[in-house]
Amino acid sequence: MKKIIPSLITGSLALVAANARAEDAGMIESLSGYNVNESAFTKSTGINVGGWASGGITYASHNAPSNSNAPISFNDRINEFQFNQLNLFAEKAVNKGSGWDFGGRVDFMFGTDSRKTQAAGWDNRMIPRNNGNSPGEGERFYDVAFPQAYAEIYAPFGNGVTAKIGHFYTIIGYEVVTSPDNFFYSHAYTMLYGEPFTHTGAILSYDINDNISITGGGVMGWDNFRQQPGAWDFLGGATFTTDDANTSLALNIITGDTNQTDNINTTMYSAVLQHGFTDKLHYVLQHDFGVIQDGVNRGGQNAEWYGINQYLTYDINDKLGAGIRAEWFRDSTGARIATTGIGGAAGTGGSFYAVTAGLNYSPNSWLKLRPELRYDYFAADGDGSKAYDDGNEFDQLGVAMDMIVAF
Repeated sequence: MKKIIPSLITGSLALVAANARAEDAGMIESLSGYNVNESAFTKSTGINVGGWASGGITYASHNAPSNSNAPISFNDRINEFQFNQLNLFAEKAVNKGSGWDFGGRVDFMFGTDSRKTQAAGWDNRMIPRNNGNSPGEGERFYDVAFPQAYAEIYAPFGNGVTAKIGHFYTIIGYEVVTSPDNFFYSHAYTMLYGEPFTHTGAILSYDINDNISITGGGVMGWDNFRQQPGAWDFLGGATFTTDDANTSLALNIITGDTNQTDNINTTMYSAVLQHGFTDKLHYVLQHDFGVIQDGVNRGGQNAEWYGINQYLTYDINDKLGAGIRAEWFRDSTGARIATTGIGGAAGTGGSFYAVTAGLNYSPNSWLKLRPELRYDYFAADGDGSKAYDDGNEFDQLGVAMDMIVAF
């Protein structure tokens, strides 16, 4: 495997040098000159199709026998290649004009990220599981997911109302599941443990004016499709953007009975401030806070978590960018990491700290390489528990890189 990864990277760079063409084209169009979205069918229906593939490898300062990188995820394996995402989508965007319009989107994902993105009662039941206890035996590392399948309706009321109905990604937080939309290969603890990934339900969006937009609706909890369908949550928020579009503030909240807490209220909010100091230098500040009332199996004690993330990125040129992320995630009772079932610190309250530095290199429009260096440290509350190297180390230094190819 150690010989395979450099060969893949070298081969991809050779393809880039030989075949790069259109500035905004995907790999298929760049190499063949054919764009499926310029066909008669896609033009007549307004449907666009596309996708991407991403995969990478992570090395850590330890050599855990299980090859687990937990509690870090989605790149949760060390010393082995992970094919993280093969994501295909079909989408018809609504025309936000003067009249009614209808659209929607469907996403299909295969890879190691899919098992983290599944919804209870739907795609998590598509492939049978066994009951093994060994790594890779009881858990299917490669799986499938349908993280989005929704209809979208635009209604010309006031400034225009857009309704999204079905299964869709959350509006909570800053980092997202989809690989091409994140600067770093690895993810922040706040995104992994403090926020939902997907929802099933309906939300409405409305632009009050050029600066303020609001969103609100009802969803069936966190990462849930049809398990406990009566547990409805409110999901909504507002976004303010300055006239020059250099600064924005997004405030979103979800509250209600989730499928995870069995009629116990879970509430969390996220605030994301983005600011462009210059055209090249960009800053993001995120704060999340969540609470489970009368926390699960904790003798009536509330389970709380909160985090602060900061991102600073700089566009060196059109092809190369550099960034740094600093984060602190506080899981006061160990409830969040314990509920995921991974991590040596499961069930132990404490603070996770991490600093990540990385590069984004895009030699053309369809290829991106994301190398990074990451340091993590876990400070347990009093009992000396350790989080890394299968629960044997307080801290960890990791080196990782993935490659994203857009079709």
